[in-house]
Amino acid sequence: MNAVKKAAKPVNSIPTNPKVDFFFTKAKKWKEEYEKMRTIALDCGLVEELKWGCPCYTFEKRNIVLIHGFKDYCAFLFFKGALLKDPKGILIQQTENVQAARQVRFTSVKEIEKLKATLKAYIYEAAELEESGAKMNYKKTSEFTMPEEFKSKLDKSPALKKAFEALTPGRQRGYLLYFSSAKQAKTRESRIEKYMPQILEGKGLED
Repeated sequence: MNAVKKAAKPVNSIPTNPKVDFFFTKAKKWKEEYEKMRTIALDCGLVEELKWGCPCYTFEKRNIVLIHGFKDYCAFLFFKGALLKDPKGILIQQTENVQAARQVRFTSVKEIEKLKATLKAYIYEAAELEESGAKMNYKKTSEFTMPEEFKSKLDKSPALKKAFEALTPGRQRGYLLYFSSAKQAKTRESRIEKYMPQILEGKGLED
């Protein structure tokens, strides 16, 4: 039996985090689905935290799964879902640029209840992966597309180029993905201009 299973307690004995309550009480959509996912995560002995404005569930301070919602679905987001075995074939890569995270999407409480045992098994496996120190083999920054607009800025500004190259690979990838995702050149230019000061300060996209 792994450590996260040993830590698991009956759901009614696991404290919820008051800082996270607003997410559930103010939800206009997926309210019941959110509550069901919350119960499952807490029932697995995970600690409830607020990260990126969403309920995030951790084990020994490591991110395991997050609850979030969109117009057409709500989801459990497994931070290293790409490493899970996924025997049920329920994990979804949100976009082609997402490397590690994988979603399990829902549109009803019934769907969540049906997969309850599977979700718990996936959560336990995700915690075991964290315990084992399993790492993702992320693509190198050089493998990501660099928009011509940003390349031009770097060529013209040695200070900007130096600052960008000094960022961690994760922060570099974050900027490249964000800039590249804009379809129009005007939008790409606007995004680059907006975040140049942040890059020069050595900060990432979400810092």
